[in-house]
Amino acid sequence: MTQYTSDLLRLLESRGYIHQLTDAEGLDALAGKTVIPGYIGFDATAPSLHVGNLVPIMMLRRLQQAGHKPIVLMGGGTTKVGDPSGKDESRQLLTEEKIAENIASIRGVFERFLTFGDGPCDAVMVNNADWLDTLEYVPFLRDIGRHFTINRMLTFESVKLRLEREQPLTFLEFNYMILQAYDFLELSRRAECRLQMGGSDQWGNIVNGIELTRRVDGTHVFGLTTPLITTADGGKMGKTAKGAVWLNADMLSPYDYWQFWRNTQDADVGRFMRLYTDLPLDEIDRLEALEGAEINEAKKLLADAATTLAHGHDAAHSAAETARRTFEEGARDANLPTVTLSSEMTVMQAITGLGFAASNKEVKRKVNEGAIRINDVQVSDPMTLVAVGDKVSFGAKRHGLIVA
Repeated sequence: MTQYTSDLLRLLESRGYIHQLTDAEGLDALAGKTVIPGYIGFDATAPSLHVGNLVPIMMLRRLQQAGHKPIVLMGGGTTKVGDPSGKDESRQLLTEEKIAENIASIRGVFERFLTFGDGPCDAVMVNNADWLDTLEYVPFLRDIGRHFTINRMLTFESVKLRLEREQPLTFLEFNYMILQAYDFLELSRRAECRLQMGGSDQWGNIVNGIELTRRVDGTHVFGLTTPLITTADGGKMGKTAKGAVWLNADMLSPYDYWQFWRNTQDADVGRFMRLYTDLPLDEIDRLEALEGAEINEAKKLLADAATTLAHGHDAAHSAAETARRTFEEGARDANLPTVTLSSEMTVMQAITGLGFAASNKEVKRKVNEGAIRINDVQVSDPMTLVAVGDKVSFGAKRHGLIVA
C-alpha cells in the first residue's frame, strides 16, 4: 500500500477506491495543505441513479469526510449528446424537460450522502448545460477543438468498441469526450476545481480534461479513477434478475434494496463494507473474517449500513425487521414486494412477475430443485395457482405477496 501523507488519499486508499492517479505525489501534497474542490459527472438519463453509480457517490462523500469540497456535476448538457462509453448503440435522446425532471429527482439521492451548503467544504450541484448550451460552434472549434486529434480520439475504447463491432458512432457522440474535457476546464475556472474522479472507464476522458486545462489556462489539475467493481463471481455490480438496483425509493423499495445487500456473496462482504458503508475499518476486518452462519450477521450489518445511507435509519430498520419476521417467523408483511393477481395466475407467472426469475425455464428448474414455496409449502408444479394473500418464496431469501 502506498504511503500517502494526506487524509484524503489515505482514506481513499484504505477503502479500496484508488485505481489510477495522474500525479499521486502532487495531489497528495496539495490535499495536505488546502481544500480541494473535486468533481464527478453524472448524466441524467433516468429519474434515479443506481448501485452502479454508488462508488462515485461514495467517493464524493469520502472527499467531504477528508475536509474537501465535493462538486456534483449534473450533465444537463452532455445528456443531450449521450456518453458512448461501454455502449454498443446510441442512447435514446431525451427532451430538455425530461432531463430537467431527472436531475430534480436525482438530487434527493445526493442529499442523503453529502452535506450541501455555502461553506468551504459543503457540496454544490452544478449543471453543465449552464455553459455548454451557450457555446458558439465555430469559436468552440477554433479555441477548444484544435487541442484534440482524430488520431488519438480513435484510440479510445468507447470509439474502438463501436468501430470493431461495425456499430454506428454518430458525430454527436464523437463530440462527447471533447465536451467532458471542456467541463473540467470550466469547473477549474468557475470553482477552482482541481480534481476529477470517476470509474476506470473514464480514464481517457479525465486525462483529456487535464491536458486541455493545462494547454488553455496553464492550470495543473488532477485525475483519479476507481477500479471496475464486480462481484466475486465476476458479475456486474448492481445487476439482478429484476434489473438495475435503483437508489430512489419510488423505483426500488428500501426492503428490496436491503435484500440486495443482504444477498452479497461471502467473498464480497469486507470489500463492499469498505466501499459502500462508513463502518470502521477495524470492525470490517473482524466481520469479514467470520465464517459459516456467522457471516450472515455481517451481511445484515452491511445491508443495514448501506440502506441507512441511501434511505435513512427508519427505512433500514423497517426493512431489517420485515426480513427478520419473514424469515424467522414466516410472517406476511406489507413491505414485501408484491405482484397483482390476474385471473388464474400460476406460481410461474407470479415468480416472473415479481422479478425473482428471468424466464419460465428458470422457474421450472427451481421447482424441480424444491426451491419454490407458497405459504411455506413446497411447490411441485409450476402451474400451481396462487390466490390473493399468498406468500410466494423463491429460494430462502426472496419472498413476495400476491395482492388484488
